[in-house]
Amino acid sequence: MSYIQELFADRIGGSSFGKDNKIYKFEKIKIAKREAQAKNKDLNIIDLGVGEPDQKAFDKVIETLRLEAAKHENRGYADNGITEFKEAASQYLKQVFEVEVDPEKEIVHTIGSKSALAMLPSAFINPGDVTLMTVPGYPILGTHTSWYQGEVYNLPLKKENNFLPDLKTIPTDIKKRAKILLLNYPNNPTGANATIDFYKGVIDFAKENNLIIIQDAAYAALSYGPKPLSFLAVPGAKEVGIEIHSLSKAFNMTGWRIAFVAGNELIVKSFANVKDNFDSGQFKAIQKAAIKALESPDITEQIKKKYKRRLNALVAILSDLGFKVSLPDGTFYLYVEIPKGVKGGISFSSGEDFSQFLIKEKLISTVPWDDVGNFIRFSATFEAGDETEEKKVLEEIKNRLKNLQFEF
Repeated sequence: MSYIQELFADRIGGSSFGKDNKIYKFEKIKIAKREAQAKNKDLNIIDLGVGEPDQKAFDKVIETLRLEAAKHENRGYADNGITEFKEAASQYLKQVFEVEVDPEKEIVHTIGSKSALAMLPSAFINPGDVTLMTVPGYPILGTHTSWYQGEVYNLPLKKENNFLPDLKTIPTDIKKRAKILLLNYPNNPTGANATIDFYKGVIDFAKENNLIIIQDAAYAALSYGPKPLSFLAVPGAKEVGIEIHSLSKAFNMTGWRIAFVAGNELIVKSFANVKDNFDSGQFKAIQKAAIKALESPDITEQIKKKYKRRLNALVAILSDLGFKVSLPDGTFYLYVEIPKGVKGGISFSSGEDFSQFLIKEKLISTVPWDDVGNFIRFSATFEAGDETEEKKVLEEIKNRLKNLQFEF
């Protein structure tokens, strides 16, 4: 055995690193897709599992990048971000969410929201400290909490509670050691949104228990209510927390890796300090292209119109099959309880079972979630170049599923 095998940190498996034969759900999905496609060469897989936009960024954003990338002055390190981006982010929050933040002291850019979620524990978590996280959800902040020898306490998102965490169930010992409460609304994967009253309770909870709130607002602008809600718009929010806004979903800029952290001045300052020791900032030309996007919230309105149209169509298809499903409050996901089975002897004991069935039998890919109940997530980000093609995809989904008699 190579001596290198003995050098890996315990946080990634120690001497057992690379020897784990466990196959995780996304790898199982990939394997099933390959097998299904190999057996059905004349039928394409319809991917309703992808969690990123199906189209590129808007032309004016791409053109801005092209022009700015050619400028000599944009070649160098950006460090903690250019002033123009901070100002644009501040104006965006004001225009879209009616939130006032100081662009100099209360905003810092980040190379995507994932980077921010990975870095923030290093500013707050000591061994034994606790991060409160909702499940199902995005695990990155929890992973890094554990890497700093902290603990993760999961708060289940239950349908009967409108997919909001019940803070009253947290044990006293956990509350005493908690440093961070991570939220994500509109929520991936449930599509649920928070309310002003919920946020007010969260702010009171943070003050009572001396912890900070991190609200991952990756889908904040993709809200189907009267207007999108920001955590920072609620009185007292900036006293206890921050919000992370990403351009990935709302502006079709997933691969561009640009986002920003906004809110409490001291938390933002701590994040900037940590970030300065991790990276040298996103390419200035990307920041300037992002400014063009932030100055154009109409882009999000066009994107949102498309997703809402697709989601409504998927709701109609699934409802006709017996699923209990409705348009989500936000995101581009439908989070649906699985059936017990299909008439004829097929039964499902988990979301993963049902997801594998759809891939192998109908060449429709979804993402299973079995953390709290048995659900699958349908995404409206399937590949379709225009509305005509979109209708064809939706009709094909309907045709592939129409002969199935589900039992609930």
